[in-house]
Amino acid sequence: MIPPPQDPYRRRIDYLRLSVTDRCNLRCTYCMPREGVQKLPHEDILRYEEILRLVRIVTAMGISKIRITGGEPLVRKDLLYLCESIARFSGLKSLSITTNGVLLPKFAKDLFGAGIKRINVSLDTLRPEKYAAITQMDCFHQVWDGILKAHEIGFRPIKLNAVVMRGINDDEIEDLGRLTFRYPFHVRFIEFMPFQAEAGDQRFLSADDILSRLSRVAPLVAAPKDGDTNGPASHFRFRDALGKIGIISPVSHHFCPTCNRLRVTADGGLRTCLFSTSEVDLRTPLRGGASEERIMEIIRRAIVEKPEKHSLESAVFRKCISRPMFSIGG
Repeated sequence: MIPPPQDPYRRRIDYLRLSVTDRCNLRCTYCMPREGVQKLPHEDILRYEEILRLVRIVTAMGISKIRITGGEPLVRKDLLYLCESIARFSGLKSLSITTNGVLLPKFAKDLFGAGIKRINVSLDTLRPEKYAAITQMDCFHQVWDGILKAHEIGFRPIKLNAVVMRGINDDEIEDLGRLTFRYPFHVRFIEFMPFQAEAGDQRFLSADDILSRLSRVAPLVAAPKDGDTNGPASHFRFRDALGKIGIISPVSHHFCPTCNRLRVTADGGLRTCLFSTSEVDLRTPLRGGASEERIMEIIRRAIVEKPEKHSLESAVFRKCISRPMFSIGG
């Protein structure tokens, strides 16, 4: 097994989040800007052969975990072919996907057959009317049916990601947490991050406040992380629960010291930090006939320049990073 590259802060970089599209079939109010979105031109999106070449390069460098993201990845045509092709690479320990779940009833069985065994589903509420208000689409039951189908098929783990917003869905923290008594799901609460935020935005609720609300349900105990991972979540469990609670706190408690990831946008921009304003262009060398050694060198140089920590507190972030989240990749 090839050891993964390290950055200057001795973090092992072994995880790639790979966006395949900036398109999405939902219009979540905290993700899509009010003024609408400008989609990437079709010709700017990495082609599948370019993505597979990139995967071959990064796995040869020691990247062993890949997550497919979007936008909504399941809206991209022939995604199952891409998943199946990536799953064949030797040295890959984990291939997963993040989805909003709208198309999960249709694709869950084939995704599993294509080699996806781990899945994250965005689910900010358990109330259909509130789901419609947040996402601008009335499809809660379709998403929930997809989650249950994925559970029945055998996806493990199934992680449900809820962005907690004060005054919008914070009254459901306890109900979302109680799901772990019925199902072996990992329910993960994510601090609201002020992408596109206006001055005075009051939606933020800290991880400490979220844990305080959850403790009203039952005592929480620390739970181990899953296998060889140093992801951003802190893990807890209610005693006798089937599933886990995860807390992701990019604002109140930085997880930068354990960051092990790179991100590639749908148009081939390499980002070493989600909140950075800088990207490295991989599309041009991929399309321009650059050798694999040259592309490896570009990636290594980006890893060397990976920042020690993000800049959530900076004015740059508060104005919004250089891209909205759907364009970067979830």
